[in-house]
Amino acid sequence: MMKTLLPLLPILILAAACSREEPPVAVDMTKRAEVAVKREPNSITFAYLPQYSHLVSYKRQNLLVEYLKNETGLNVKQVYPDTFDEQVKMFGQGKIDISFSNPFVYIKLSRLYGARALARVVELDGKKDFRGMIICRKDNPDVQTIDDCRGKRWIATDPSSAGGYLFALGHFIDHGIGKSDFARIDFAPGPGGKQEKVVLAVHAGKYDIGSVREGTLAVVADRIDVGELRVLAYTRSYPGWVYAVRRDLDSAVADTIRQALLKLDGKDPGHKKILDAAAISGVVASSESEFDPVRALAVKAGLDLSEEP
Repeated sequence: MMKTLLPLLPILILAAACSREEPPVAVDMTKRAEVAVKREPNSITFAYLPQYSHLVSYKRQNLLVEYLKNETGLNVKQVYPDTFDEQVKMFGQGKIDISFSNPFVYIKLSRLYGARALARVVELDGKKDFRGMIICRKDNPDVQTIDDCRGKRWIATDPSSAGGYLFALGHFIDHGIGKSDFARIDFAPGPGGKQEKVVLAVHAGKYDIGSVREGTLAVVADRIDVGELRVLAYTRSYPGWVYAVRRDLDSAVADTIRQALLKLDGKDPGHKKILDAAAISGVVASSESEFDPVRALAVKAGLDLSEEP
């Protein structure tokens, strides 16, 4: 189901303005209604894997979507899957034309539905790869090393999260720790905002350790004291996030989108504003062989890429 975010604020303001005799209406800016919408004819749909909340997704990608519309002349619309699995399903159903996802979800889309990678991002630190990290509370005396994670409660972002689960799982396996060695492995509940939920759960002491992608602590720094957390370990780095299109999207349209993405230049003030909002420093071309380390990780972790959600 495609969704858009409709703020309730204008409706409430209108209600308050109907009569001066009516009591004032309190406005809760945190409440929004999700409204199902029909796909517009001739639109190109763009979806950002919901690792963060829909609000963060909108803020990070809206300028890029507007840029793609202006640069390509295509009617690009951002849609908001609630979960990682929903994004995979919608892509398979042809409801998502451009998927922006982690490399693990990309290789699934490629294996299941023949997705074609257009380009991948360069991180804010200038690196073309990214990594995950394993966190714990700084005051937890029982978790000092990776070996101490045996028998502990682990909360991860999502079974299909690269930086928030699979990279960490690979790190544990490399240190001789398998999934059965943990007291439990849970995944962040509910739609969107999964990276944030992992950090908040560990901070609250509900879990001993958590796994998120590097950079997530900055996203929640306005809600908790991230200084009370400790990075227990960083995983190895893997290829960055991928812009990919569905197999049957017109090749000329796909190439137009690719050229627009690769045209983004951080030295251009207008482009820099788009890249800053998206929390990346650039976009580069990609090739299928670059994702082989992720495929190898999937094999090591015993994951079946042909399994549909």
